[in-house]
Amino acid sequence: MNNNLSVEHLTGIKDLTRQDIELIFKTADNFKDVINRPIKKVPSLRDITIANLFFENSTRTRLSFELAEKRLSADVVNFSAASSSVKKGETLIDTVNNILSMKVDMVVMRHPNPGAAKFLSERIGAKVINAGDGTHEHPTQALLDAFSIREALGEVEGKKVVIVGDILHSRVALSNIYCLQKLGAEVMVCGPTTLIPKYIHELGVKVEHNLRKALEWCDVANMLRIQLERQDIKYFPSLREYSMQYGLTKEILDSLPKEIKVMHPGPINRGVEITSDVADSKQSIILQQVENGVAVRMAVIYLLAAKIERH
Repeated sequence: MNNNLSVEHLTGIKDLTRQDIELIFKTADNFKDVINRPIKKVPSLRDITIANLFFENSTRTRLSFELAEKRLSADVVNFSAASSSVKKGETLIDTVNNILSMKVDMVVMRHPNPGAAKFLSERIGAKVINAGDGTHEHPTQALLDAFSIREALGEVEGKKVVIVGDILHSRVALSNIYCLQKLGAEVMVCGPTTLIPKYIHELGVKVEHNLRKALEWCDVANMLRIQLERQDIKYFPSLREYSMQYGLTKEILDSLPKEIKVMHPGPINRGVEITSDVADSKQSIILQQVENGVAVRMAVIYLLAAKIERH
């Protein structure tokens, strides 16, 4: 197996090969062992400086990346643009040039504009990891989701995964569809018509509007968060109505003909997408997703760092 990624940056799952994904998983397996040791650090990236640029608020993804970077012994610079000179009109390129003049080797960026990570990767010398660009992609989330399915079910190939909820505003959904398909899984999306994008059929996924039918079909249900902050108009009458039609309860889960695994990229609106007793049930692999997020991000950072030219 080739131990090099075919890409120089991680801007989206679309650019990765199946071999790339499998290499990331194999590397993450090793790092998972590291995380569970008493001394959780490895000196792999001792001379690498990584800047985390978050132009959008994010707690979990930022913490997960930061933890991954520190476990690899990298030097970490955090930049939260929500509270910075970006508000004064400084452009993305200005901000980045300022940070690069501090001799940064890698940039982890979340940005509200689709394509921002790719735009950046074409203009700077540092390696770029996309931590979410608008409603476009969120590659490390898809990788950790697929890694968690592989861990729970042994493999991803041949498995049936349904992604439920706000597909229209979700970068997680798009990255997940690409990633799962590359690994040989069947993918279905499920949600109200208003939250399913028109182009979805072109991606080769099934569409189902009835939650029960979708759950009876799948091995894994990935329950997306309703992204109220991205919805400038009303896509459904009320949260209560949404949760009555598309919320996963313990009652529904227990009545299914087979046991399925339940995932959620977080943060959970408890009682909307899933009830608390589902989130905390033995079928839920939500906490494993969080733990795997650190190992998978360590793997991505480590593999991209191997491509940095040392001077």
